[in-house]
Amino acid sequence: MDRSFDVIVIGGGHAGCEASAASARMGAKTALVTQKAETIGVMSCNPAIGGLGKGHLVREIDALDGLMGRIADEAGIQFRMLNRSKGAAVRGPRAQADRKLYRLAMQAELRDYPNLTIVEAEALELLTDESGVTGLETSAGRFGTVSVVITTGTFLKGMIHIGEERIAAGRFGDEPSNRLSDSLLKHGFQLGRLKTGTPARLDGRTINWSVLEEQQADSDPEPFSYLSAGIKQPQVSCFITRTTLAGHKIIQDNLHRAAIHSGAITGRGPRYCPSIEDKIARFADRESHQVFLEPEGLDDPTVYPNGISSSLPTDVQTAFIRTMPGLENVEIIRTGYAIEYDFLDPRGLKASLETKHLQGLFLAGQINGSTGYEEAGAQGLVAGLNAARRAAGKGPVTFGRDTSYIGVMIDDLVTRGVTEPYRMFTSRAEYRLSLRADNADQRLTPIGIDIGCVGFFRQSFYTRKMEKLAKAKAALSEIFVTPKQAADVGLNVNKDGVRRSAFDILAYPDMTFARLAEGWQGLAEIDRRTAEQIEIEAKYAVYLDRQTADIAAARRDEGVAIPSDFEFNSVDGLSNEIRARLTAIRPETLGQASRVEGVTPVAITLLAVALRRRQKARAKAVQA
Repeated sequence: MDRSFDVIVIGGGHAGCEASAASARMGAKTALVTQKAETIGVMSCNPAIGGLGKGHLVREIDALDGLMGRIADEAGIQFRMLNRSKGAAVRGPRAQADRKLYRLAMQAELRDYPNLTIVEAEALELLTDESGVTGLETSAGRFGTVSVVITTGTFLKGMIHIGEERIAAGRFGDEPSNRLSDSLLKHGFQLGRLKTGTPARLDGRTINWSVLEEQQADSDPEPFSYLSAGIKQPQVSCFITRTTLAGHKIIQDNLHRAAIHSGAITGRGPRYCPSIEDKIARFADRESHQVFLEPEGLDDPTVYPNGISSSLPTDVQTAFIRTMPGLENVEIIRTGYAIEYDFLDPRGLKASLETKHLQGLFLAGQINGSTGYEEAGAQGLVAGLNAARRAAGKGPVTFGRDTSYIGVMIDDLVTRGVTEPYRMFTSRAEYRLSLRADNADQRLTPIGIDIGCVGFFRQSFYTRKMEKLAKAKAALSEIFVTPKQAADVGLNVNKDGVRRSAFDILAYPDMTFARLAEGWQGLAEIDRRTAEQIEIEAKYAVYLDRQTADIAAARRDEGVAIPSDFEFNSVDGLSNEIRARLTAIRPETLGQASRVEGVTPVAITLLAVALRRRQKARAKAVQA
């Protein structure tokens, strides 16, 4: 076995899969180190991909030639477009996946991936010298490298809690990574604790489906990947039940036995995905909570009850679950649990996801305080491609808040840090009219082509798509309509005598491309995907013009770099508190500094003046 690699990725979860694939696509000789090759791509919690905000991240991963979207399309058994009735900017593609099919498809993809070697071993110790990372000690021996990406998920000193029971584990059935956690402490990193949880798994053969509300898949499922022609797996239904007052009473009577209420867990859990005992305690006036019963596979009877993660003892979970309609006689396949794990403060990261403390060390996923497959995969991709660039002696690639949800997420993490596991929502993005799920490839694939992480097939597909769009836009721009002609097709526009292009007409709320094509037969030749894209762009055009101006203004500050040796204490007028915050976080740009908690607009003005003075002074020194 080779003992030297350009990049070593630790962990075979969603972040690790994307990191190792991205590094390999960049041409780096890459090793993926994982305890068990058979668990690569395992969906540890709900076997679902996407959702509001999260679906945007999957499309962006795909636009940069990542794996998650294509694998989800191969394994998806229930596709739904969330918020379909709302604007395109806040729609979120989501798919329930077959857990086994997803894992096998991901493993098959990585097994034959060019430039990638899978090493089955436990990561034990980072090896370093004064220049930074030099290698990794594993249970299979030492490996040399200049870039390491840690994507350990919940494995760093992971501890499972089920009532009073404690089990040291990275997830159910897998050993934790204790020595790697100790290695990070030894190298000067400060670790915190967070927690997440998962519900019991139910035997679908013991559920009374006839009394439950059915939630069907979309009749025309929309794939995640721009490369997927369609969905091949059969589509199944999910079902909805609700908690009851009787169940709430059982939980209330046993709250003292829940690990998150007994004091056994110190880490904070995700606010937007609370355990059922948290819900009952915080919302005592609620008579019931919705629970989605989601299948885990086509040939697997296991059902995931979304909405009731728990750290209660097994007997309490069983009693509570059986109070819900349809679940009166259900059998529990596996008890739910909470898991607590180590993480690092993401404010110690650069926007490239390289640590500020140790050169050559990159972090991605839950180790950075985030939660979710999609958040992990997106960070993994960025960390992997930057680790590869460092190995090749190239500078980092970063993503702005104005270009992607990936950029929003990373900027949130590295400038604001976390007090609870971070989850992506569309509301976190200032420019969400521009950052839509439908145009992720138009925003990011050119960047991917430029930096070399997009393969030939995707590049060719993207080029063809853009040619179709350009041709369709040209066709619409050549058609002009008078107010009378518009009225003839049922559209009420101002009777001002102004001739409007078909693209302008398409911007009206009650106009669709299909209706437009009825009046101008040449438009009927435009394929469905292109027509949908044109219609969305037309609807948003007037708003995007304004947002483009806002983005340009924001970029002026965002692009002002703050040198790594800049002394914030030298800036006159800054309070000691702001100086301390900026010194601790060391933002890389003026834009980042403006988003640091507690930093005021006045402080940014003072900082901008100080940076300009420094630049002028250095320019004069060079001339002298």
